[in-house]
Amino acid sequence: MKQFENIFRTLFIALVGLFVTNTASAQDEEKHSMDSIEIGLLTCAPHEEIYSLYGHTAIRIHDLRNNADWVFNYGVFNFKTPHFALRFVFGLTDYELGIAPTSPFLQYYADWGSEVTEQVLNLTAEEKLRITEALNINYRPENRLYRYNFLYDNCSTRPRDIIEHNLEGEITYNPRTDYSPSYRELIRDHTSRHPWATFGNDLLLGLKADHKTTMREQEFLPENLRYDLDHATVTRNGRQEPLVKERRQLVPPGVQIIEDDFPLSPTHCAILLLTISLAIFAYEYIKKKTLRLFDSILMLLTGLAGLVLFIMIFSEHPATSINLQILILNPLSLFFIWPVIKGRRTIWFTLNMLLIMGFFVGSFWQDYAEGMKIVALCLLLRYWRHYNDK
Repeated sequence: MKQFENIFRTLFIALVGLFVTNTASAQDEEKHSMDSIEIGLLTCAPHEEIYSLYGHTAIRIHDLRNNADWVFNYGVFNFKTPHFALRFVFGLTDYELGIAPTSPFLQYYADWGSEVTEQVLNLTAEEKLRITEALNINYRPENRLYRYNFLYDNCSTRPRDIIEHNLEGEITYNPRTDYSPSYRELIRDHTSRHPWATFGNDLLLGLKADHKTTMREQEFLPENLRYDLDHATVTRNGRQEPLVKERRQLVPPGVQIIEDDFPLSPTHCAILLLTISLAIFAYEYIKKKTLRLFDSILMLLTGLAGLVLFIMIFSEHPATSINLQILILNPLSLFFIWPVIKGRRTIWFTLNMLLIMGFFVGSFWQDYAEGMKIVALCLLLRYWRHYNDK
């Protein structure tokens, strides 16, 4: 999903434009010329950059006769876009279709130690022509931008749709009957070596991320799309053939440098917080006093985190709107910090004990971020302390 700067872009547009013009005037000759063209789906293995933890998919068009070799990449984005991070949080990120020569595209993944495989598709001349024309239309300035959606409309689903929509034959998939993980489980599989990335994802993903996925929903991940195409067939004129004619390894897997994350895992940090809370509770019990500064810090931190979860309700990301973790990371706590510091009794602590109970009940439906149940116990202890503080 890395942006590739393509200095050959203008040349390619002219080449494809000439090709399509010739198509309109000499259909038979062009279809015959398609015999020398291969169209394949490239699947790039993940590497350690955060944007590449899930892999990447692109379409390759290789003209063997004219030695033209191009990659169509729906994963182009620009970090320099104004308010990029904020737009990404709200699901307002625009990606675009880019093109690049195949050789530097492959070299990029070779430098990262990522395997790249190609599935050469079993296509007729007419189907190759239609796919090429569709990509050319997609690359027009008015069409190349699209609203990126990580789960439903991304650099894996776009190539799939281009292929499916331009086949004359009928594709038949062979779904795995014993494979129905949730979105959350699929994402966790790719961040397992990065516990804090997993924590961040799980914190933002809500209830909808825990429903079981279908074969088509799983194809937002490149490796799942590759598997499904490997087991797909296409039927033309009553004859059924494999959709993938040949599978090639263009870049072998290499050595990847795995950088260490923060030394403490989310669970370790949550246990540390609970230990501090228990120590403070014991001190308060012995000294017959309440350390309200500690509670105000907890309320500030959980309130700010809850503010993020509240904002995500309005995001266009499909799986963030209903998030039961907001029951303990509640932005309303920010309004009660001052009364707590002043030692005033409020309904806040009673209300939050009920919300925490709801949080634990909700764990039957939503899988929470690592350590969040321990954090809930810590908050419950503090709220119970204030509730019984006379």
